[in-house]
Amino acid sequence: MKRRNFIQKTALSVAGFGLAPLIGNSYQSVYGATAPSNKVKVALIGCRGMGYSDLSTFLKYPEVECIALCDVDDEWLNKRAADVEKATGKKVKNLYKDWRKVIENKDVDVVIIGTPDHWHCLPTIYACQAGKDVYVEKPLSNTIEECELMLKAARKYDRVVQVGQWQRSDPHWNEAAAFIREGNIGRVRTVKVWAYQSGKPTLPVKPDSPVPPGVDYDMWLGPAPKRPFNIYRFHYNFRFFWDYAGGLMSDWGVHLLDYALEGMGVGLPSKVFSGGGKFAYPNDAMETPDTLMAIYAYDDFNIVWDHACGIDHGLFDRREALAFYGENGTLVLDRGGWEVIPEYSGKEARMEAVPLKKGEGKGLYNHVGNFLDCMKSRNRPAADIEIGSRVAILSHLANISCRVGREVRWDEANHLFVNDPEATALSKAVYRAPWKLPQF
Repeated sequence: MKRRNFIQKTALSVAGFGLAPLIGNSYQSVYGATAPSNKVKVALIGCRGMGYSDLSTFLKYPEVECIALCDVDDEWLNKRAADVEKATGKKVKNLYKDWRKVIENKDVDVVIIGTPDHWHCLPTIYACQAGKDVYVEKPLSNTIEECELMLKAARKYDRVVQVGQWQRSDPHWNEAAAFIREGNIGRVRTVKVWAYQSGKPTLPVKPDSPVPPGVDYDMWLGPAPKRPFNIYRFHYNFRFFWDYAGGLMSDWGVHLLDYALEGMGVGLPSKVFSGGGKFAYPNDAMETPDTLMAIYAYDDFNIVWDHACGIDHGLFDRREALAFYGENGTLVLDRGGWEVIPEYSGKEARMEAVPLKKGEGKGLYNHVGNFLDCMKSRNRPAADIEIGSRVAILSHLANISCRVGREVRWDEANHLFVNDPEATALSKAVYRAPWKLPQF
């Protein structure tokens, strides 16, 4: 293992955080050099769902040791501590309910962030500042402004930050994108991307209730607005409320739209129009659209996003996928693999069909391995934070267009919407005191 030395040079304002400023601290973040076993010492923030799936995958690599777990809910903190001990035969040394304790722990090399989206930004930035590498779940953040700040922090402090878009490490996705860019299906005029999710049904309205025992609800809310506890604004269903996430658009959109951009070799569009709403369940508790379509307009092609909660069958009988419509054939891509369906001129095919080329099904495992390799090489990982930022912003553009009810034009150079203060306001992060958004 290579030693990683980090000398703290600058600090972000932490006023109101309840932590001493990091100025002057010398974090010997030591990729395996502080213990005779030369282990990569990992901490998980957010233990219930995907965060624990990530940690479980990290623990499949023999060089990894989990030394800290953090969650605001005692039930899941204690359960995951028992799960890790059962899987590894070792007790986790440190159990925290406050993520800042993870950042203070100088033995931690890697922070895995599996929190709700509104809690991705601050732990990532402060972990970077403290000389720790970061594996952060997707979407990168809950606002465009946070995406930009997180990217700045990763570059300023020279950290390896991998976003949990693990399809970037599943070879068939890149193989399909390369096939398109090489011109094999001819000129592409339309890319259709969809997510049809019967597993995300209606959320019947439930009354607010007392905070469950063992839950630090104020910490769970963090920078989000103060609201009474409601079971739907907690754990899995947080993703359907604007305070914490962007609904199905940002949940699945970042996975699939990432490869629309990759296949076409483009960045963000300047013009987006999105329409949708609560068409299926108009009276339930969900805030985010259960039905949404968005058009991302480029000079000579469109990317079209389509999602629906409570319905399973998308195009080509696939629940979540994308299709590149070329003049010679259509390439269809999802987690199972990719194939090409030829176009015909009369009875003559314009190209040969490509039968389904199946994926390996090891995307998450490969993704973690890629991250660990990059910790050693200091190369940028497969889903580097810049990639995660770009596609998270893409999903936010569609949500913002839907919320303001009109086409929006994004000015990437100036980080605002053109002549649209209402849309620009929705791109910003507004934090509840005492939490503050770091500035660079």
